[in-house]
Amino acid sequence: MNDAITLRPITVGDEAFLYQVYASTRQEELALVDWTEAQKEAFLRMQFHAQHTYYHAEFPHASYQLILRQGTPVGRLYVDRREREVCILDIALLAEYRKQGIGGRLLQQVLADADEAGKPVRIHVERFNPALRLYERLGFSRIGDQGVYFLMERPPLARTA
Repeated sequence: MNDAITLRPITVGDEAFLYQVYASTRQEELALVDWTEAQKEAFLRMQFHAQHTYYHAEFPHASYQLILRQGTPVGRLYVDRREREVCILDIALLAEYRKQGIGGRLLQQVLADADEAGKPVRIHVERFNPALRLYERLGFSRIGDQGVYFLMERPPLARTA
């Protein structure tokens, strides 16, 4: 099966798609509030802008990439490769592309690159995120509890000669 998953740097022209990805990650949560669609849209736009601005201000050297499946944008992957660790800032896929192994393949590549560099990989994961099980299967363990988020780490695997 030709299921080519590639990455490319985000551009200014990708902002509408990035908002769509962000909004798709909040749908279940917003289904619980008694707001109009206009109120939900305004909230999502405000939150997306705040997150987008924060990531770029706090992590100016991170790689901000679109996830492409056979050339079609399906998600985003933001990774900050630091001197002593690799930090996955965000990985998110549109709902229709979740649970197909795409995220797992990308995470395995990030882990392999970190192993090669001898660095641990860290990520903040929401306490009730269904992907928590995926991170645990990939060798991440909880090293911190920050309320709504767990800080998780996967230490580097020993390199073989």
